[in-house]
Amino acid sequence: MDVKIEQSWKEALQTEFDKDYFISLARTLHSEKRAGELIYPPGPLIFRAFELTPVDRVKVVILGQDPYHGAGQAMGLSFSVPDNVPAPPSLQNIFKEIESDLGIKMSGRPNLESWARQGVLLLNSILTVRAGQAASHRNLGWQKFTDYVIKYISDHCEGVVFLLWGNFAREKKCLIDLSRHYVLEAAHPSPLARGAFFGCRHFSKTNQILQQEGKTPIDWQL
Repeated sequence: MDVKIEQSWKEALQTEFDKDYFISLARTLHSEKRAGELIYPPGPLIFRAFELTPVDRVKVVILGQDPYHGAGQAMGLSFSVPDNVPAPPSLQNIFKEIESDLGIKMSGRPNLESWARQGVLLLNSILTVRAGQAASHRNLGWQKFTDYVIKYISDHCEGVVFLLWGNFAREKKCLIDLSRHYVLEAAHPSPLARGAFFGCRHFSKTNQILQQEGKTPIDWQL
C-alpha cells in the first residue's frame, strides 16, 4: 500500500506498517483492486483523518465503524461526506443534537474537515470498504491497526475526550487510560437507535472538559 500519512503519525505507526498483518492487509487491498473491486474511500483518502489531525493536535476522538459504502460518500473521516453529497441519516442526527445542545443553527454542510483541523480525530475503526458492501473489510486487520491508534493516543496524549457512540465504539473503552483521558458514551446517532442519541449533550460537555484542561474548545458550527 502506498501510505500517504502525516509525518507525526507515520513515525508513531511505522512499527504497525511493518508488521505481517498490515502487510497482508495491504496485499489484500491491492489484490481486490486488481480483480476489479471498487474500494472506498479512494486510496489517497484512506488516511485522511491522520493527515488533518496530527498527533500533537488530537483533542477529541469520534470513533466510527467503517466508511460509507455508497458512491462518492467516503472521504476518510468518520461520519463525514463531501460537500456535494447529502448528509446521511446519522450525520443529520448529529447536527440535530448539536443544534439542541448548543442552541446554534447548523448549515447542513456535511463535510467535517473543519472539526478535524481543530483537533477532532474522526477515526473509523475499519478504514476501507467494498462498494455497496457494508463492513466488507472488517476481517482484514484494520481493527488491530486502529486499536493501536487508540492505545497510542491513550499512552502519548493527555486529556483527550473520546466520544463512543453505540456498542461497537463502546467496546474500545478498554483501550483508554481513564486516569488520563475522558470518555463520553451514548447510543449511536443512527435512526436505528430510535432517538436514544438525542440529549447526550456530548458537544457542550466536550467543550467544558477542554476548557477545564486549558484547551481551546471546538467550534462545532459548520
